[in-house]
Amino acid sequence: MSYNDLRKGRFSESGREYLITSVTHNRSPIFNDFDCARILINTLRESEVRHNCMWLCWVVMPDHFHGLLQLQNADEYDLSHIMKFIKGQSASVINNQLNRSGSLWQTGFHDHALRKEEDRVATARYIVANPLRAGLTTTLANWPHWDSVWL
Repeated sequence: MSYNDLRKGRFSESGREYLITSVTHNRSPIFNDFDCARILINTLRESEVRHNCMWLCWVVMPDHFHGLLQLQNADEYDLSHIMKFIKGQSASVINNQLNRSGSLWQTGFHDHALRKEEDRVATARYIVANPLRAGLTTTLANWPHWDSVWL
């Protein structure tokens, strides 16, 4: 699927919740490095302050992240604006940390707007259980890179 295909039909709505997925360039497992994962997490938290949004939950995997994002003011900060900040800021700091250059993230990101009838808590549980399904840990208590407002 091309980057332009991901953008087709994208609409940012205030108050709406979006399941977001973004993948590293060539699926490089950059977030196996604890410090790099924490840089991304700090960037997610900074995006809440800068862009008046709320990450209801998220998980950082070795080569991607998933999150459930609630937009507060989509007229001022839409999905693309927020994701451009997250990917740009995290790439800059991580590249500096690792003394490297070049792309950190694949172009684009995947988003899915939750419908009112969809269960947000079930979606959040699905997101944070990714390390369990991937066999990276046997319990979430041992996976340091996740958070949820419900748990």
